[in-house]
Formats: sequence, C-alpha cells, structure tokens
Amino acid sequence: MVASARASEAERRERRAALTRTLRSRLPKRHSRQTGVLARRRRQQTGITVGVLLVLNVFVWVVFPQWPARTMVLIVSLLAAPVLHTLLFRRP
Repeated sequence: MVASARASEAERRERRAALTRTLRSRLPKRHSRQTGVLARRRRQQTGITVGVLLVLNVFVWVVFPQWPARTMVLIVSLLAAPVLHTLLFRRP
C-alpha cells in the first residue's frame, strides 16, 4: 500500500515537472534588468516621480473625504505623470 502511494506520488511529480519544462520552453526567456548608469538614473527618476505622485494622492486622500475629489486627483495625477516627469527631469 505504501509503495503504491509512493509510486503514484513520484509519477505525479514527474508529470508536473514535464509539464513545467514544456511550458517554460515555450515562454520567452527572462532577461535581467539593465545595470548601466543610464538605466539606474532612469529607475531613480521614475521612482522619484512615482513617489511624488503617491505623496500627493495620500495627502488628498487624508484631507478630502469626498470620493469625487479623490477620484479626480487620481485620474489627473495619472494623466499628468509624464508631464511632471519631464518638468522634474529635463534633459540638458
């Protein structure tokens, strides 16, 4: 009884491993993220922009109890994010 349970468990594991190998072989390969100076600067700038918008939205969430105001600021901040990023980090 125990031997057959172990055999069926091993068979299940082998089928799962085969399925995983098949699926992974069909997916595109993952690339590591860029590590250069320009990529690091871009990640920092994007993080700063997201941080500013997050602080703004949290402030509005705390100060204004009305849902329409919260929603409006969220939508406007999403639309204005590229403009804010350009204003904060203008290229020379």
